[in-house]
Amino acid sequence: MNPRRKKRMAVLLVVVLGLSVMTGLVLYGLQQNIDLFYTPTELVEGKGDDKIKPQVGERLRIGGMVVPGSVSRDQESLLVSFGLVDAGGEEVTVVFEGILPDLFREGQGIVAQGHLEDARTITAFEVLAKHDEEYMPPEVAEALKGIEHVKPEYTPEQLEGSRS
Repeated sequence: MNPRRKKRMAVLLVVVLGLSVMTGLVLYGLQQNIDLFYTPTELVEGKGDDKIKPQVGERLRIGGMVVPGSVSRDQESLLVSFGLVDAGGEEVTVVFEGILPDLFREGQGIVAQGHLEDARTITAFEVLAKHDEEYMPPEVAEALKGIEHVKPEYTPEQLEGSRS
């Protein structure tokens, strides 16, 4: 091999090695920010054909409907817990400390992002409520097929108060 070819080969190897290292570092950095989406049934029974369940402490997103009558608020703090269900019938508990979105209510579709505490409990650091009755993320819409949306009922006083 002549010296010119050796030099080209060395440059090519350095470029390929550099790209490989850069790709590895990007994938390693993204690994910490990937949140897998689960429904309550997938969380309890496992996801996919292999029925893979997340590990305790794993960061994840979960979506479903807030179970009517399940919202429990701590009187001393902003701690709230509520049940979450999907069309599969499994129920999980979401614990959240903070201010819930204005659109949050029982019977409403939500997505919570947090860490798995045990097989049926998620400690959320973010709770998102869907913004209208028409739009829903595709994952949540698929998970909630067959569950009826509960429309909020307002008292005459609430309706009168919103007009003034």
